[in-house]
Amino acid sequence: MDHQELSAWLRLSLTPGVGNHAARRLLAAFGMPQAVFAQSEATLAQVLGPTQAQALCTPPPTWQVLVQTTADWLEYRDATDNTAPRPARAILTLGDPRYPAALLDTEDPPLLLYCMGAAHWLEPGAFPGALQCVAVVGSRNPSAQGAENARAFAHALRAAGLTVVSGLALGVDAAAHEGALLAAGDIGLLPPQTPATVAVVGTGLDRVYPRKNLDLARRIAAHGLIISEYPLGTPPLPANFPKRNRIIAGLSQGTLVVEAALASGSLITARMAVEQGREVFAIPGSIHAPQSRGCHALIRQGAKLVESAQDILEEWPGPARCAPATADVSTTTPAGASDNPVLDALGYDPIGLDALQARTGTDTAALQVALFELELAGLVARLPGGLFQRVGKA
Repeated sequence: MDHQELSAWLRLSLTPGVGNHAARRLLAAFGMPQAVFAQSEATLAQVLGPTQAQALCTPPPTWQVLVQTTADWLEYRDATDNTAPRPARAILTLGDPRYPAALLDTEDPPLLLYCMGAAHWLEPGAFPGALQCVAVVGSRNPSAQGAENARAFAHALRAAGLTVVSGLALGVDAAAHEGALLAAGDIGLLPPQTPATVAVVGTGLDRVYPRKNLDLARRIAAHGLIISEYPLGTPPLPANFPKRNRIIAGLSQGTLVVEAALASGSLITARMAVEQGREVFAIPGSIHAPQSRGCHALIRQGAKLVESAQDILEEWPGPARCAPATADVSTTTPAGASDNPVLDALGYDPIGLDALQARTGTDTAALQVALFELELAGLVARLPGGLFQRVGKA
């Protein structure tokens, strides 16, 4: 889009009191944003009302600065390293042929989508449709098993040809993105038929939150897409993250909740998926684990209980129902694990050393050695508070 068009779209998106619904009414009445701002206050009031009409006739104080900042961002004038490979950048409007059709079918599609990623995914018709996307969400503080499940399910779903959508948060989100990227590397398709993963963030695309995921964000931008509805410079405001969850759900045919407490934002994503007519899947867990209670609540409400990625793929219409031969879509315990008495005694709930010693009858020194060896093998995770937990591998 040219500078004037960009300026008009940004002004419309920044006008106080004019949200997505009101903006769509204006666009339906007058056409492009430039035409909206060519109307008189009285004419605008006939569509929205006097307060919103007055706001539209008053340029937002940060508007002109943001227009220039955004134009510079699109042209990479903010780049400090001109030699490093750089992902493509774009802003997709509701009328843009590149705008994802899956979002247009939702109740509240974003007015603008800021996008950063591989250039071929920003061509018209290239953005994956809902039938090709699955959301994987869950706790920011998952158990070791929860993080492994997220990584394994995302790996298998990506290997089956689906794009994994998540929110770039710590915990389950990060593990899901990692699993999808790993699968893309294993398969080695150049370019893949669909992006490996899409991250929907709650900040402007000129910043990464949390900063711990900076390297992950760079890898996602190289092999998939990062998108946001928020203008450049938007900080990680708490209200932004529940709102962005509707985009995660809207882009996807189904949403998998890996681990979630009863107050988890992942349950918001699941509810939005249901409201949009999309599938919801949940992984069950221990009845003693707070991170499992949200998943159990979803299952009681009708979400499909899943134990493997195949349980999800069998519900999928189209080509994704048949995973390629290279995809291991099951989550299993490693061969020989049941032959280990310490693993058998551990079970899958977190347990302290004293309780485990009482179960096994093993002296403390020998038990600590056994746990250390299992930890090195990736079969046991050490948790805060002196607890241990058995970890199943995919």
